Amino acid sequence: MSKAGVLPPWLVLDPLLRGWLLEDVGRGDRTTNGLLAADVTLGSAKWIAKAPGVIAGLPVAARVFQLLNEKVSFVTTIDEGAFCEPGQVVAEIHGSLDALLMGERVALNLAMGLSGIATLTNTYVEKIADLPARLVDTRKTTPGLRLLEKYATAVGGATNHRMGLDDAVMIKDNHIAAAGGIAKAITRIRAQIPYTLTIEVETETIEQVKEALEYKADIIMLDNMPVDLMRQAVQLIRQQDNGVKIEASGNVTLETIRAVAETGVDYISSSAPITQSKWLDLSMKIE
Repeated sequence: MSKAGVLPPWLVLDPLLRGWLLEDVGRGDRTTNGLLAADVTLGSAKWIAKAPGVIAGLPVAARVFQLLNEKVSFVTTIDEGAFCEPGQVVAEIHGSLDALLMGERVALNLAMGLSGIATLTNTYVEKIADLPARLVDTRKTTPGLRLLEKYATAVGGATNHRMGLDDAVMIKDNHIAAAGGIAKAITRIRAQIPYTLTIEVETETIEQVKEALEYKADIIMLDNMPVDLMRQAVQLIRQQDNGVKIEASGNVTLETIRAVAETGVDYISSSAPITQSKWLDLSMKIE
């Protein structure tokens, strides 16, 4: 099972990875530098899975080592997005031992965290795999890690929602309150944004759904609606404008996601695959 996930270019990621390496290495690795001369002693290591799950982040891990020493070879023995079993070798590394030892923790931490997200995401996706609705992520991400955490949800089979506030307009409950209503919010924003941006409106009642339809929202979010009310809202939207995309959100769990998908929504957004995921245990063994 290999899912699509597209990493940003290294031009974007390298400053992040360098910062995380600097946080760990500081003024120098006292242990490694005391044992080994830089870029002299060569060695090999294997990465081994200690739990079952979906692997994500191997290209990022490889880059961590190569930022320390560009000659390090990081060869994966499993596809990104594939399912691993305990004891399975997922990568083989060769190069200067000082780079392998200094990069070990940052690389493992990233891969374990991203694999945990991909694993839980895939569990959610499989619950609705035979239905048209698609799981999407949210902006509830760890500051500094959003690009990689959203990459991991894509590896797990989800679709990315907006990456940030500049990607699209999403008029939420507090925006509606600040603007004095959905009609005023949509009218004011539409007059200012580029025509290529979509406008999504969060709704909690049928009356709000009707107002969002009247003012031509591109996407209508049904937020925290009971399933019966959500089904009613979907039918109303489909009857009036079949081109409007419908998103369900709010307290989506593994137990409820299928019932939500069966209402006919296009997308189901949930922060759980990121915020409730558990790291997938991986280890590195020097040979």
